[in-house]
Parts: sequence; C-alpha cells; structure tokens
Amino acid sequence: MSKPIVSCEVEIDVPFFDVDLMEIVWHGHYVKYFEIARCALLDKIGYNYMQMRDSGYTWPVIDIRLRYAKPAKFEQKIIVHAEITEWENRLKINYKILDKITGTRLTRGYSCQVAVDMETEEMCYESPDVLWEKLGLQKQ
Repeated sequence: MSKPIVSCEVEIDVPFFDVDLMEIVWHGHYVKYFEIARCALLDKIGYNYMQMRDSGYTWPVIDIRLRYAKPAKFEQKIIVHAEITEWENRLKINYKILDKITGTRLTRGYSCQVAVDMETEEMCYESPDVLWEKLGLQKQ
C-alpha cells in the first residue's frame, strides 16, 4: 500500500433519508459519503472539480470499490477519512468510514480517476503537471 500524500476527514450525521426501514444506511449512499470526503480533499489541495475544469482536464471516476464491515445507522455520527495514495498515472483515493464515538471501521474502499484532456478528449497516461503542483511535488 502506498503512503498517503495528503488526507482529510469529514463528519456526517446519518440522515433519515439515507436509511431503509431497518434504519440502516442503504449501500449506495456510501459512494455519496466517499464523494463528500473526496470533494473536501480536493478543496484542501486547491484542485476541486471547477479548478480541474479550468485547468483543461476532467477527471472521471473509472473504478470504485467498497467493502462493508458494519452498517451505519440513522443518526449515527460517522467520520469519512480520505487520502490520496496514487497520483503519478491516476488519482487514487482510499477511504475509511468510522463510527465517530467508538472508532469502529464500518466501510473501506477506494476510487480511481484519470485525467482526460478536455480539448482532445484523450485520456492522459500520466497525471498532468497541474496535479503534481497542487500536491507540492515535482515529477521525477
């Protein structure tokens, strides 16, 4: 596993509209929780979706994985931790969802995004310089 370059956490109070009749979060909402943390992480490095667009790149998600350990429940306070672990050829972000009170891991997963040049509509095989700059790194 790669060492994270940057990370962040967001807190979410599980709302009623995210749960089923058993007061358990519907499995599809975990992707939304990942997205909330991903947006906070991208804001932290100054390269959110609008800034990506303005730099000439879109970054579609090409792969997302989730592994459920325990369910999140209505009114539970959860922490979604996101960390960038790959950036050279794609943007890979690892996630953990934890119970805020106990620290118990509820879910983990990752997402992968690739840069697409908006002008040519071609996928980039290397992440563009702008991502490296936002991460405070120089290409080797």
